[in-house]
Amino acid sequence: MQSLEAESVDLEKFRFRGIHPDVFVGTASDRYAGWIGQIYSEGRYENRITRRTKTFGDQSFVEEVLPVECVEEYFDHFRVVELDFTFYRALLEKDGKPTTNYRAIQSYRRHMKDGDSVILKVPQSIFAQKRWQDGKYVENDEYLNAESFTRQFYEPAVEVFGPLLSGFVFEQEYQRRQGRTPPAEMAASLDAFFGRIPRDDRYHVELRTETLLAEPVFSVFRTHGIGQVLSHWTWLPPLRRQFSLAGQDFFNAGRQCIVRLMTPRGVRYEEAYARAHPFQGIVDGMLDPQMIEDAVELMRKALDRRVRINVIINNRAGGNAPLIARQLAERFLQQG
Repeated sequence: MQSLEAESVDLEKFRFRGIHPDVFVGTASDRYAGWIGQIYSEGRYENRITRRTKTFGDQSFVEEVLPVECVEEYFDHFRVVELDFTFYRALLEKDGKPTTNYRAIQSYRRHMKDGDSVILKVPQSIFAQKRWQDGKYVENDEYLNAESFTRQFYEPAVEVFGPLLSGFVFEQEYQRRQGRTPPAEMAASLDAFFGRIPRDDRYHVELRTETLLAEPVFSVFRTHGIGQVLSHWTWLPPLRRQFSLAGQDFFNAGRQCIVRLMTPRGVRYEEAYARAHPFQGIVDGMLDPQMIEDAVELMRKALDRRVRINVIINNRAGGNAPLIARQLAERFLQQG
C-alpha cells in the first residue's frame, strides 16, 4: 500500500489523494465519459463507452458510461467513491440469489487496491418510507426490515469489499408537510431498527426533512454511534445550519463524517440534472460558493477533533464533480 506521504497532490491534474491523511475527497458515481481529459485518459476507453437514455417528462438525455475498469484511473485521483446504484436494488434476492448489483460490486472490487475506499448507499427498499411505483408514491412494506438489510445487503457487501468498505449511507426521502413523521416517532423507529441489525461503526443516516434534525433523533445517533450525513441538497438548510442543529457534534462511533454535495439548494433533481448534463464543466451560476465555504469549515472542524471526513461530490452540485473538487481542495489548502 502506498503511504499517504508518497501520494501526490496536483490540483491541475485533479490529484487529491494526498491533501490530508483524514480528508477523503470523492464523487457520487464515477464512470462519466464527461470526465475524459480530467480523470480519465483520452482514447483509453474508445469503442467501449456504453450509452443509456434518461428521461424526465418530455426531456431525454443520453448518458455516456465508461467500463468499470476506469475505477483504476479514478483512484489515481480520489481516495473514496460512493456507489449509489445500490440504492435501487439489493445485492441478493430474497432467495439468496445474487442480483446484477452484486455482480457489479464484485467487478468494482476486482479493480480496487489497498488504500482505496468505497461508500455504499443502502437500498431504498430498506430505508424509504414511500417508494415511487406506477406513477405515484406508495407505502413501502419493507421499510426498516432488519432481516432484509442484514441478509440481502449488509452481509454480501462486507463479504465483497472487506476493509475497503468505509461507510453505509441510509438515505430517507423528503417528507411533505402533510403526513410528516414526528421526530420522537422517527427516533423510536430508528432505535428499534439499529438495535436489530449488526453493530457496525460505518453507519450514516441522511434525513432529508429538516424537522427530523432534532434532539430525539440525534439521541438515537449517539446511542448507536450513527453518523449524521450533512447534505447540500434541495430542501435541506445550509450545511452549517445542519451541523448547528446537531450541536456541532460528530456522532459516528468510527470517528468518520460524510458530507454530500448533491444539488443546489432550492433546485429539484430534474432541473439540476438537466443543467449539469453532460457533466463536462462548471455551469454558470449553478455552483454555490457558500457550499464550498461550509464544506471547508466542516473539514477543519472534523480534523480538529481527529475525525475522518469524506466529502462526496455530485455533478449536479455545479456541473462537473472534478472541477468542484478542485475548488474545494484549493480553498482547503489556502487555509493551511
